[in-house]
Amino acid sequence: MAGFINSTALGFFHTPVSHMTGAVSRLGIDLHGGHREDAFASLGIILGFLVGAMLAGLMVGALKLVPSRRYGVALMVEGALLSMATGLLIAQHRLGLPAVAMACGLQNAMASSYCGLMIRTTHVTGVVTDIGVMLGHWLRHRQIEFWKLGFLASLFGAFGLGGWIGVIADDRFGPAALGVPAVGCTLAGAIFWFVTHRGLVDLMQEAAPQPPRTGSFPKR
Repeated sequence: MAGFINSTALGFFHTPVSHMTGAVSRLGIDLHGGHREDAFASLGIILGFLVGAMLAGLMVGALKLVPSRRYGVALMVEGALLSMATGLLIAQHRLGLPAVAMACGLQNAMASSYCGLMIRTTHVTGVVTDIGVMLGHWLRHRQIEFWKLGFLASLFGAFGLGGWIGVIADDRFGPAALGVPAVGCTLAGAIFWFVTHRGLVDLMQEAAPQPPRTGSFPKR
């Protein structure tokens, strides 16, 4: 999803929205070149990503991936941000860029670690670094956990696949292509919220004291 979003946003503006390394570099280039409007747009992307991460801290409140956290709500908020950004970018308004970056910051900060692995779902620099380190250990005949290598490789592949599909969608539909991840986030969040909420309700019902049934007392 992050790869798709980044490719679509790059079709509208020259600054990436899913990671801040390129955005900060682009801000410096725009400032040096005197491109004031572009510099404001790049700064808006950086601030939007920061605000999105803050929203994740407020809503989810956990660095580690923890079951029963409010990931469903966070995903639905991300879908709402992407929907708003879609409308703004279709209207050729640059205010859609901070909204897209906010959605990416929210997604990236929802879960920062899983089983000892650092997770960054909106960029692959850390993923490629960890894959390289693990392969180096393996070449030195050190024992590695291959499921972690496979997990990181799947993150890398998913980002690349999403970017490729995003370019195809952007070529055909333009900024309207962002409606795809907007709907996907909203549906995923709603399903997750429903499943976890239903499970919590069932657990509460099981834990609640049950009234005695008629005829259940032992005879004297």
